[in-house]
Amino acid sequence: MAFPARSVSRIALAAVTALSLTLQAAPVRAEEGMSLIRDTEIEEILRKDSEPIFKAAGVDSKSIEILLIGSKDLNAFAGPGTMGVFTGLILESENPNQLQGVIAHEVGHLAAGHSARSGEMTSAGMTPFLLTMGLGVLAALAGSGEGAAGLIGSASYFGTLGAMGYSREQESRADQAGAAILERAGLSGKGLVEFFDNFRYQEVFQEARRFAYFRSHPLSSSRIEALRHRVEQNAHYDTPDTPEAVAEHEIMKAKLDGFINPTVAITKYDEKDTSYPARYARAIAYYQMKQPDQSLKMIDALLAEQPNNPYLWELKGQVLFEFGRAQEAEAPQRKSVELKPDAPLLRINLGQTLIALDDKAKVEEGVGELRKALTQEHDNATAWRILAQAYDKQGKEGLARLATGEYFFATGDATQARVFAMRAREKLDKDTPEWRRATDIVLTSNPSKDDLKDLASEGSINRRSSR
Repeated sequence: MAFPARSVSRIALAAVTALSLTLQAAPVRAEEGMSLIRDTEIEEILRKDSEPIFKAAGVDSKSIEILLIGSKDLNAFAGPGTMGVFTGLILESENPNQLQGVIAHEVGHLAAGHSARSGEMTSAGMTPFLLTMGLGVLAALAGSGEGAAGLIGSASYFGTLGAMGYSREQESRADQAGAAILERAGLSGKGLVEFFDNFRYQEVFQEARRFAYFRSHPLSSSRIEALRHRVEQNAHYDTPDTPEAVAEHEIMKAKLDGFINPTVAITKYDEKDTSYPARYARAIAYYQMKQPDQSLKMIDALLAEQPNNPYLWELKGQVLFEFGRAQEAEAPQRKSVELKPDAPLLRINLGQTLIALDDKAKVEEGVGELRKALTQEHDNATAWRILAQAYDKQGKEGLARLATGEYFFATGDATQARVFAMRAREKLDKDTPEWRRATDIVLTSNPSKDDLKDLASEGSINRRSSR
């Protein structure tokens, strides 16, 4: 599926052309139908679901990056500093507690110190996996599918995921650890049992026909019953999901359906269903099906009911922008930023629209919006790409080259990052912060012998090492 993510709110699951001016132009593809995606609203819901679990496990939630992977696969994983959730898993979960149960199970693997099924993490390619998690995946999580493509792709990331698997004994231990974590978090373990019970039939399938999750996490009836017995003894077994959590879960699923399966969503959420998630899904689906007027009509009706919903304003601006109505898109995108000023992805949307208006004052304002966003997400490759375009419009050649260098640096293309940083140094005033940043990029992007010789001759290397 494909979400060009101009909006990082827009879930981008497909590549876009340069002319589309969308935010995530080159999502990572591990295999057909799989890519890294960004959506501020969904990420916030996932974090709400996950934070009590992390806390109960003794993990600092701020140290965990949540990776949203666009795939039909029913899968999830937890690695040092990172948790990955597949869209297929979200759509298959019936309620928040089921999703939280799977998350707790994955955190349980970490708590139990489990390694890959092969026995040694390095033999399964886990070393580059862990390095990528610690150093590279931040680019994807900061809104840069392009950065993830270079950093994650080069580490054979998804191949490593395929190699991760656990024994039945490890699965049972993770079940027990997950159940304990859920209880400490004040959450029911019922959802985890329900989820596994829903897929009990996977046990009889040949391995090739099973969901990837149950190939790497072997399921058995005895395991399910052992888990059921454990969680039924817990004090919070009958603790229900809060109405707010249920509502957010339905919104998350509806949004994914609208973007990923628009033709299916129109039928699944038919006109008889007047709930907010259903109407939200239909508005997105019409947009995806290239019926902007119908989509905008539905969005306006939703906004009449929820005038302070930043995601509805962002969606309206997105539809207008992507159908060539950039001037009209400015106002709703401003509103989305006004309502949620701490969301850099929404600010990037506004900055990109302002730059597209070709008005000098608007371009300057757009540059300001992008720079504000980059203070929060410095590795957002697409923001750097758009900023380079803006500087080029302004005739600021040195800054344009530096921004392009930053773009390639974030995408993991060391060669091009070095090339553009060297070009930027030629146009920037010596010893300015921008010039020094260009020098840093050169020195951290596999500089050639000639580059090092040039830098040494002017003393740049010594100055850098003394800072």
